[in-house]
Amino acid sequence: MNDEIKIIFALLTSALIVYLAVPKIIIFSREFKLLNPPSKRDSHNVRMPIFGGIAIFSGIIFSMLFWGDFQQSHFILASLFIVFFIGMIDDLLNLSPLKKLLGQFLAIAICMYGHDIIIFSMHGVLGFKEINYLFSILFTFFVCVVIINSYNLIDGVDGLAAGIGIISSISFGAIAYFTNQINIAILSFSLTGALIAFIRYNFNPAHIFMGDTGSLVVGMTLSVLAINLINSGIIIEKIPPFEIKYINKGPLLSIAFLAIPLFDSLRVFVVRTIKKINPLSAGRGHIHHALLDLGLNHKTTSILLCIIQLLLIIISFLLLPININLSILILSIIAFLTLYIPFFIKQKNSKKK
Repeated sequence: MNDEIKIIFALLTSALIVYLAVPKIIIFSREFKLLNPPSKRDSHNVRMPIFGGIAIFSGIIFSMLFWGDFQQSHFILASLFIVFFIGMIDDLLNLSPLKKLLGQFLAIAICMYGHDIIIFSMHGVLGFKEINYLFSILFTFFVCVVIINSYNLIDGVDGLAAGIGIISSISFGAIAYFTNQINIAILSFSLTGALIAFIRYNFNPAHIFMGDTGSLVVGMTLSVLAINLINSGIIIEKIPPFEIKYINKGPLLSIAFLAIPLFDSLRVFVVRTIKKINPLSAGRGHIHHALLDLGLNHKTTSILLCIIQLLLIIISFLLLPININLSILILSIIAFLTLYIPFFIKQKNSKKK
């Protein structure tokens, strides 16, 4: 079976599993009252099923088992099992942040040990190229934890996390396919298929949330894809007239493919630190909350942020020929300014009152 067919079947398999599983999970959750009560930071006033992550996880795992190379991916799958159970326990019992973090560390460590998901080079970012082994381990832990939790924090509006995840996974998958990393492409498009099917039930008005079970699994998968791209860069030779070689531009594209969750979380962290508020505490300071406060509904907010995510990815490709540090700086400025606009409008409106 050729590579293209495997990738297509991987996407379809995960999509079918999630599409069939989610209605059963909704019924089960309502029957056994496994529903999430609304909190102060939620934008819902009804209790909702929150175990959509079970379907997403199942779709990815079975798709990888059917169509992926188990020898190349069994440590990644083991890591997903760990974050899946951590997320499910948290959804049921509300784990402390420390316990969730320890579970993430374990999953990341297994992935690093078994699959060499380690950032060995900064590719000239901030002047650094090759880095020593100890620092590479610590930096990889940091990058994975940031990606996982940034994705978790963006899951606050119907369809937003799933929509961003679809865009990101397609982007990572396309690069992996054109750079002949077929198993990574299968992982990427397995995630794509799962999220495409899930958003059918999660888009406004949502019938189910992915919960921490889903957001941790998706975040972990995206962190693996991001680090793989950082290490491999872009060497595309499948389309002879358009051969592309940007070996050191993996960091730029990885940041761009996850721009909305990364830059929004960084902005919240900086603002809360300046105001001497615990940066890890829950709150309504994220970009989607600002858009909702301005009067946008869930549907419009999700669509708008997904469009911004797509535009930032397009901009990153236009920046490929530029120096890595300058390109990341330009992308960061554009992202921060764009995400600041709703907060600027809010401040302006509050002053008028």
